[in-house]
Amino acid sequence: MKSFQKKQQSGAVLLVALVMLLVLTVLTVTNMREVTLEGRMTANRMENQQLLTASESAMREAEKRYYGPGHIRDKLEPSTANCRKENIYKEIGNKPCLIEIASQTDQAAYQAATKSFLLNPLDFIKNSSAHNNWTGAKTATADNSDYIPWMPYRGTSAGDTTALAINAYWNTVLIPTEGINAEYGDALEGRGTYYYLITGQGDDQLAAQSTIANIYLGLNN
Repeated sequence: MKSFQKKQQSGAVLLVALVMLLVLTVLTVTNMREVTLEGRMTANRMENQQLLTASESAMREAEKRYYGPGHIRDKLEPSTANCRKENIYKEIGNKPCLIEIASQTDQAAYQAATKSFLLNPLDFIKNSSAHNNWTGAKTATADNSDYIPWMPYRGTSAGDTTALAINAYWNTVLIPTEGINAEYGDALEGRGTYYYLITGQGDDQLAAQSTIANIYLGLNN
């Protein structure tokens, strides 16, 4: 009987040890998964922050393109000539890349296109044949004479190109408004207050937008 009891006790101890080992293994695996998940979340946060910083930097360049009184027509009328790599940032006399979302002859279609652009400017331009189904990645391989609706960010210091960890791009859109230029003929003369939608993006992954208002005294001023 004594010998039988010893064998039974040893078996119970072994079973308990195996259960404890299994529990420890499960806890270790769970902890490793949590550490891996936290690492991925941290990496994602860092990447998102870099993308946001790149997008905001691109917006700053786009906004500064509207500073100063010069080139009023270029700031009021979209021109593909201004959306080219050769349009670099200067100390004075900058021209913005002002794109046209869609023709305003059909207001319903224009409003629908504007809504799509506001919701997702990256997909809108990528899926737009009018904008050559463009992406930021295409800008890198574009020729100087190519129309690029996503202008590359190169900094806001004339002659000093700024490089970011993330590729950044920008464009601008004139927002149609009524009642801002109250006097008849002001719009034709380039006088009044004009609003712009500024869009910056990073690596075709994240986009940020802002609005600015400029007051112009006329095309001849």
